[in-house]
Amino acid sequence: MAKRRSNGEGNIRKRKDGRWEGRYTAGRDSVTGKQIFKNVLGKTQAEVKEKLQKALAQAKKIDFAKTGKYTVTMWLNEWFENVAKIKVRPSSHQTYRGYIDHHIAPNIGNIPLENLTTMDLQKLYRKLLNKGRVDRAEAKQQPKGLSAKTVRNINQVISSAMDFAVAQKIIPENPCKAVALPKVEHKEMQTIPTEQLQAFLQEAKATGVYEMYYIELATGLRRGELLGLKWTDIDWKNGIIKVRRQVARVDGQIVEAPLKTKNSYRAVTISQQAIEVLKQQKEKTNDQYVFPSPNGGPISPDSVNNMLKRVLARAGIPKVRFHDLRHTFATIALQNGVDIKTVSGMLGHFSAGFTLDTYAHVTTAAQKEAADTMGNVLQV
Repeated sequence: MAKRRSNGEGNIRKRKDGRWEGRYTAGRDSVTGKQIFKNVLGKTQAEVKEKLQKALAQAKKIDFAKTGKYTVTMWLNEWFENVAKIKVRPSSHQTYRGYIDHHIAPNIGNIPLENLTTMDLQKLYRKLLNKGRVDRAEAKQQPKGLSAKTVRNINQVISSAMDFAVAQKIIPENPCKAVALPKVEHKEMQTIPTEQLQAFLQEAKATGVYEMYYIELATGLRRGELLGLKWTDIDWKNGIIKVRRQVARVDGQIVEAPLKTKNSYRAVTISQQAIEVLKQQKEKTNDQYVFPSPNGGPISPDSVNNMLKRVLARAGIPKVRFHDLRHTFATIALQNGVDIKTVSGMLGHFSAGFTLDTYAHVTTAAQKEAADTMGNVLQV
């Protein structure tokens, strides 16, 4: 009776057709308990020996009882429901779901998970860069391809799912690791020029949203953080705003959500003038939120964006995003001598180095001014 082989063992024999075969055990079926056998073939014994060694090394990374059960779409769905929804911020759930449904599933979704290759992904990303935009009425005037940043985000979603598949021993390695990703072109930062701020705030006052945009320009809060402010977050005596939550759209609902990072939980000192503006706002509302919706409760982030577009248009100021108001705050603060560490803390960045990189154009100008000043001082 032949000796029963243990998992990871193999042997080599010559077949009747003249080829050599290396056969090895790769595990046991979780249902039947029977051994799972795999084989490699070659023209020579040396060739099969080399293939068998590689196959045995690969087999240690894989639980063959789990393989063959998933397509790429099936695994992404499994990972999204059981992993991503726990690890990722609720505000990102819809974005992840959109990547899977609109870009990943239609293109590579039917490929068996263990057969997905780096080249499959490379072809997918090339296609998305050229014509990956979903057909929607509002997107007709936009380029047909996705941006490099979006493609990189999609790769990050796939890579996270593949990392988990590796950890579960369903695949031996992550095919995303060797992908060549498109470079993200640096876009020039948009801000409202200082000379146009008065016109902007005057129009905001005429529109009835002065207090919201004043506090944004005075603090540089993220949009969701601003909309998540409650009156209990205001320390009137010490002039401090405590940032504790954000408002976001999750599964179509406007809800409170955790902040972006642990550094986002912070206390932001505000001026006496900002305190007075908040007092004006408190007289206008009878809600727990500082900036509530007309019907009470948290206001939609989309509504705030639409308000901003109207204010900018009526003030004759070129269009900027709400996030650019945050950039405007940081730029003006740095230009007026506030140190980078203080600005970083107020913005809730994870490090002053990140703030320095983001606003390098501002600090470079300040360094040039300092150099010119020193040049004049040291002139003989």
